[in-house]
Amino acid sequence: MSVPVSQLAPSPSPSPSASARHASARRRLAVAAGAALLVLGTGACSALGRSAVGTFSYSTAAERIVKISSPSVKGCHRTAPAGATAVLNNTLVDVRMYRTPDCSGKDPKYIPSRLSDNIAPNTLPWRSYTFVH
Repeated sequence: MSVPVSQLAPSPSPSPSASARHASARRRLAVAAGAALLVLGTGACSALGRSAVGTFSYSTAAERIVKISSPSVKGCHRTAPAGATAVLNNTLVDVRMYRTPDCSGKDPKYIPSRLSDNIAPNTLPWRSYTFVH
């Protein structure tokens, strides 16, 4: 007995209806919008004039470690009188380090969020810093 080829081949699955495709697209859009709002909300909270979420720490020439939890993002902050020789920016906000005590001067060192840096040998320590917000 022979069977026609059309009966051997699997039948194609029905294509999704237009309303099912639109519902799927709406769900994807809603998930993407929710994720974007979450990212913006997390970053914006630290830039509303409040605090840099996380820990900012530095070490001095005397190898004393200074750790600041959730420092204010506004204004110029001074380091210890000896200055900072190494910095760990474990906050959600980038920081600029200055060799002067008043956050002025040429060539501030830019240290992005969640990164660290240290001064070059035989150079002046950092004496102040500001958060980029």
